[in-house]
Amino acid sequence: MELMLKAVENIPLIQKGDDLADLIFKRADLKDNDIIVIASTVVSKSLGLTFYLSDLVPGAEAKRIASLNNKDPAFVQAVLEESLEVFVESPFMLVRNKNHHVCINAGIDNSNVGGGRLLKLPCNPDGCAAKIGQKLEELTQKKISVIITDTNGRAFKEGQTNVAIGLYKIKALRTWIGEKDLFGYVLEISEEAVVDEIAGAANLLMGEAANGYPVVIVRGLNLYTQETAGIREFYRKAEDDIIIQGLLELKNQKN
Repeated sequence: MELMLKAVENIPLIQKGDDLADLIFKRADLKDNDIIVIASTVVSKSLGLTFYLSDLVPGAEAKRIASLNNKDPAFVQAVLEESLEVFVESPFMLVRNKNHHVCINAGIDNSNVGGGRLLKLPCNPDGCAAKIGQKLEELTQKKISVIITDTNGRAFKEGQTNVAIGLYKIKALRTWIGEKDLFGYVLEISEEAVVDEIAGAANLLMGEAANGYPVVIVRGLNLYTQETAGIREFYRKAEDDIIIQGLLELKNQKN
């Protein structure tokens, strides 16, 4: 087996309206079953999802939470506007954003943006992945999968890694249920989070600072699918997520 990861070089600073598929096509020799991993930062920039805190008027809830964690009330207002649920208010905000992705500050970020602006995550990452993937398939006549990623911290461990937040033509999970292990036992619960594994591997090339590469080609995996694929299949149902249940119980006790 062989796996290849290659950063797409010379991607310019992305502006609102830029065609990411066209930019990638002109800089990469794509092949069947390639997986294109794209940082959400450049997707959001192409959609013009930047804003200034000075444009926001914080409400009472934003001011209350800001007083708990020493944050700018306008920033807290921005997080609340991008969130469906707030699980932790202090010392940081852990929320489920409008895409059902659980993360700190709803994924709002100011790194690699400039001009005092902040950046929101795409409102429909699966749709963005599909738009880019369909255009690349049209341009190349190849079978192309797309993963849109964001950087996340992790419970129980220090440091951040890349995770998938949007998919096109690749399933979030690879199931081993029904397969046999080395000793002939039939696996009953094994499911591999392949898109997060791919996102994490791609981040080794993407980087986080000024010399980062926002697009990485992953080659050597046969994970292309014609089936409907989306990131929502990745998220546990609320009734099955004991961590979320515990966080909500602690929040209710505090209130």
